[in-house]
Amino acid sequence: MNVLFMSPWYPHRYDAMSGLFVRKHAEAVARQCEVTTLYLYPDANVSEPEVMVQTTNGVHEIYLYYPFVDRPLLRQLTKALNFFKAFRKGYKEVKARFGRPDVVQANVLTRCGALAWWLKRREGIPYVIVEHWTRYLPQNFNYKGWLRRWVSEQVEKEASCVLPVSRMLCDAMRSHGLVHSNYQVVNNVVDDFFFEQPISADRVHGKFRFLHVSCFIERAKNVCGMLRVVKRLSGERSDFVFTIIGIGPDFEEVKRYAETLDLPDGLVSFVGEQQPRQVCSYFAESDAFVMFSNYENAPVVISESLAMGVPVISTRVGGIADMIDAQSGVLIEAGDEQALYEQMIGMMAHRSEFDAEKIRQRARRYSYETVGNFLVERYQECL
Repeated sequence: MNVLFMSPWYPHRYDAMSGLFVRKHAEAVARQCEVTTLYLYPDANVSEPEVMVQTTNGVHEIYLYYPFVDRPLLRQLTKALNFFKAFRKGYKEVKARFGRPDVVQANVLTRCGALAWWLKRREGIPYVIVEHWTRYLPQNFNYKGWLRRWVSEQVEKEASCVLPVSRMLCDAMRSHGLVHSNYQVVNNVVDDFFFEQPISADRVHGKFRFLHVSCFIERAKNVCGMLRVVKRLSGERSDFVFTIIGIGPDFEEVKRYAETLDLPDGLVSFVGEQQPRQVCSYFAESDAFVMFSNYENAPVVISESLAMGVPVISTRVGGIADMIDAQSGVLIEAGDEQALYEQMIGMMAHRSEFDAEKIRQRARRYSYETVGNFLVERYQECL
């Protein structure tokens, strides 16, 4: 089976982390099928379309960087026309190099879904939609504009199935008129090495180690709220540390805020961006993972924590309630700093009650094999 992935988010030369979860879906499918990803990027640094082709973990990746032209009077029309022209050129490359696809996976409505719809009408190629975007949620609502909504509804109607990455996202899409008859939840993928890393039977390090991984979008992640709780907890005990991995638009602002809290030396460590295997190593040395988000979808970092057998303290937002049960962590309400304070104390007292191997076994649903099998079954159904 020959599968074409299209997505507005994908790792590229300006951001190696963008849409990494889409690449992992493609890699999972590539273990059973021929997979090509076509990624279109409007680039102000090129004057002519530039095609780049590479293969990553079995996935053929075609990048088309095309000129970005900003014409204020006709901005949206110009963007749409340039995007479609780039697609036609990129799709010719796909067919010339790797053949006509049997099925298309369109990630994220609306643009890539519209291209999949066009291919179905023109060439009879069926498509599935995988949705990752939190724009349907009230906390991050951005599903606006009559034209966008109308196009999205038409595209969704002709999809073979719609696969949001959480049950919550499914419900939110339905509430906005996207009422396809075949919704199924697809999990994000966790790298194999998270499952292969040995789980230490003895996690005693002298101090209890809390870990957080963030993209530092503060309105979503509420890192400052966690820091306030850490500050309060440090006034009562000194037997823990808090490590924060990641970088993002609000990174410097959050670091400056941490400095105003006058935290004890060595209590909080900002270690910046880390490669996936380095993140895995941090999980291996951690006792608990903490997430205090105001809104989420289905965070891969929680799946990674579970794959490492590390219990989670998290807010009950997005699809997280479907990921964590009483055997793998605790849930609190968004913004409730008192609850976070109490659960961090509780985790330090009761960490030994969480069975790391059982947590890992539950996380097998996020493996390449399980997710890849699920997606291939959906493709076979639509063929």
